Amino acid sequence: MIPTLRQSARLFLGILAIVLALPAAAWELAGSKTIKLHTRDGQSIVLGSVEFTPHGEQSSFVLHLDHARMKDFFLSMKEFKCLEGEEIHCHVPYPYANPATVSRNDLRWLEHSLLFLYKRPKDFGARLWNGLYYRMALTDEGIVGTQQAIDLTLVGAPPADPSVPPYGPGERAEIPPGTHWIDRLTIE
Repeated sequence: MIPTLRQSARLFLGILAIVLALPAAAWELAGSKTIKLHTRDGQSIVLGSVEFTPHGEQSSFVLHLDHARMKDFFLSMKEFKCLEGEEIHCHVPYPYANPATVSRNDLRWLEHSLLFLYKRPKDFGARLWNGLYYRMALTDEGIVGTQQAIDLTLVGAPPADPSVPPYGPGERAEIPPGTHWIDRLTIE
């Protein structure tokens, strides 16, 4: 039996309604993704990668920073891996055990794994109150991290509850875009 034009139109509209009701394929927390830092003048610096492994609603992650792109700085009696430009931008590894997991709605442990401090080239030593936290949001294109100011001395002592990331909204302050040489972070 050959469908009529009206039946064909109804079938087409029914299929179209089903397709439109399906969620768009969103960026997933699975596989290897590139970590990039973006300067205020539009340049991007590949910092390394992060490997996401899904486990139900969560994904575990492992960072792989490209230390060959970074320079060793001995600041305030500690060695840091840093990028050198208008400012010195140093990675500060989170010093305590954590689950290294994320979900679509909770990227805090990834945010805590990508803490930084900045200093001007002429400044002596590390000033831990010049910490940078990238507040991350999951988008269809990947993860976008917006800079916030933190005081890194907070992680100088172990947290009272190691299952809770210490830098909550009350420990972070907004930074106007373009304030620092490195302006944002993306994971693509």
